[in-house]
Amino acid sequence: MSAANNCIKVSKVQDDEGVVLVQLARMWEELGAIFDRLSGDGEVRAIVLSSNNPKIWTAGLDLTATGALGFRDEDPARTSIPLRDHIIHFQNCITAIERCRQPVLAAVHGAAIGLGVDILCACDVRFASESATFCIKEVDVGMAADIGTLSRFPKIVGNQSAVRELAFTGRTFDAKEAKELGFVSKVVVGGMEEVLAATVHVARIISTKSPIAIMGSKHLLNHARDNSVRNSLEYTATWNSLMLQANDTADAFGAFKSKKQPVFKPIPSSKL
Repeated sequence: MSAANNCIKVSKVQDDEGVVLVQLARMWEELGAIFDRLSGDGEVRAIVLSSNNPKIWTAGLDLTATGALGFRDEDPARTSIPLRDHIIHFQNCITAIERCRQPVLAAVHGAAIGLGVDILCACDVRFASESATFCIKEVDVGMAADIGTLSRFPKIVGNQSAVRELAFTGRTFDAKEAKELGFVSKVVVGGMEEVLAATVHVARIISTKSPIAIMGSKHLLNHARDNSVRNSLEYTATWNSLMLQANDTADAFGAFKSKKQPVFKPIPSSKL
């Protein structure tokens, strides 16, 4: 698998494994379509999201290039309707990372600014190089972040004081602080190549697990984040009453008894 356009490159890390590398050059609508397509590909077990630029992860969003500032009417209500539709569409493109069936692991180096933080918040796992920096920059261009950071970042770090300070001041925070906040789970010594290698290593481990178990774990974790413990437990019981009927559990026990690495069938690819 290999595909590319002026903004995003998609390729398999190796042809014989289910790890896919998505490399960003600029931030466009194609991101949503790519993750929706990968989500329906049963051969894909894990996705690594990185950048093509050796110096930065992303410089953020060019508002003029997206057309977001082009909606103008003498009637504010009529201006607001297409602008709201545009924002929701953009949110949906980034949320494609979160709704993707497979885990998405981000390998961050250099600066991740504005939209870059929105994108990272939608990922499941975030590793950073020691040179990585982050900034919720929107306040410095006269707007509140509206593509996901203010919705997801507080739930990721669980520190309202820190979240509000960073959102109100627009100050840059480094990889060490990101790790202390819980925004990234690992800081890797080195730069782009080192953090990418560390992230791919973990993605390869994930790719050997049952795709039913991994898909279920991601789905249930997302559900638990947005629901009460009681509702989450009931929902999990309903989910697993079906998913426990998969052959994967028996295959895993059989492989354990025979001291072999289990091999799990892929989820059928979507025809949509």
